[in-house]
Amino acid sequence: MAVNPAAVPQITLKSGVQIPCIGMGTFGSDRFSAEEVAGAVAGGLRVGYRMFDCAACYGNEAQIGEVFQKAFDEGLVERKDLFIMTKVWNDRHREVGAACRQSIQDLRCEYIDLYYIHWPFPNYHPPGCDVDSRNPDSKPFSVAEFLDTYRQCEQLVREGLVKHIGISNMTLPKLEAVLPKLDIMPAACELEIHPCFQQEEQFAYLTERGIQPVGYMPMGSPKRPERDIVDTDIADMELPEMRAIAKAHGVHPAIVCLKWAFQRGQIPIPFSIHNYEANLEAALSDPLTSEEMKTIASLEKGNRLVKGQVFLWEGARDWHDLWDEDGKIVDCPDA
Repeated sequence: MAVNPAAVPQITLKSGVQIPCIGMGTFGSDRFSAEEVAGAVAGGLRVGYRMFDCAACYGNEAQIGEVFQKAFDEGLVERKDLFIMTKVWNDRHREVGAACRQSIQDLRCEYIDLYYIHWPFPNYHPPGCDVDSRNPDSKPFSVAEFLDTYRQCEQLVREGLVKHIGISNMTLPKLEAVLPKLDIMPAACELEIHPCFQQEEQFAYLTERGIQPVGYMPMGSPKRPERDIVDTDIADMELPEMRAIAKAHGVHPAIVCLKWAFQRGQIPIPFSIHNYEANLEAALSDPLTSEEMKTIASLEKGNRLVKGQVFLWEGARDWHDLWDEDGKIVDCPDA
C-alpha cells in the first residue's frame, strides 16, 4: 500500500523550499548491482518516495535515470515532484560543470535540486577497492582547492543547472575555514549520523546556521562495504536499549533509528532493496516518546563507521587524520 507523498512531513530549507523528511539512498555498498538499486528506486517511487540521494561514483545514475524517465513518461510523477540530490566525485573537482551536466544527462532530470561536493578533497579511489587501496596523488585538504571546487558549484546555481549546493563529509575546522568565504551558502551537509555516532557538535553548528543535516548510514549500515568494517565497530540496532524501544513500538530497531532521526531534525537517507516502504511509513505515525529520545541520546559512543582510509595521503598517520579530531585541519597547507 503506497504512502501519499503529501502525508510525509516536510522540512523547510533556508531557501524556503520544502522537502520530505526522509529520502531514499542509492549507494549499493558494493553489494548490489546498478540494476538492483534502480529497481529499488522504481519501487520507492511507487510507494511514495519523492527525494533520492544519488552520486556519480555509485555507478548507477544511468539506470536510475531510466527509472525516472519511465515515471515521467507514465505520468507517475512530474520533474517538479522530485527532489533529486547527487554529488561530484573526487576526481572531477576541477571540472565540476562537466560532471554535473553528465549527471543531469544520466539522471534525465533537467537540473539538480541539491548538488554536493562528495568529499572535501580530490583524493580518488576506484569503486569496490579494498581498505589498503591508496592513490599516490592523494593530498591533505586545501582551503583554496576546496573553494575553487565550490565556486564552480556556485556558477552552476547561477546557470540554473543546480538549485542548491551541498557539502559532505566535512569537519568543524573545515567548516569554519570555508563558510565565511562562500558567496552562496550550502543548503545542506551530508554526514554520517546514527544513534552511536550522533555528531552533536557539528549537528548544532549546522542547524544554528540554517544548513540542513542529512544523515547517511542512519541505521548503522550493517551492509556497508567491507573496507569500512573493523572488529571494534558497534551495531546500533543490537543495543539492548534500541531493542527495548523497538519492542515497545512493535517495530524493527531500524525503524526506531529512523524515527529518532526525523524527530531530532536530520533527514535520513536509508537504502534498502526490500524494506523501503516500511522505512517511509516510519515517518507517518507512532513517534518516540521524550524519554525514548533521551535514552537514544545517551547511546553516543563515537562509533564512526566510515573511516575513509582509502583517502589517506602520504605522511598521514591513520584515518583519524581525515577527521581533524584535535580541532585543527591536519596537514592543511593554507588553513
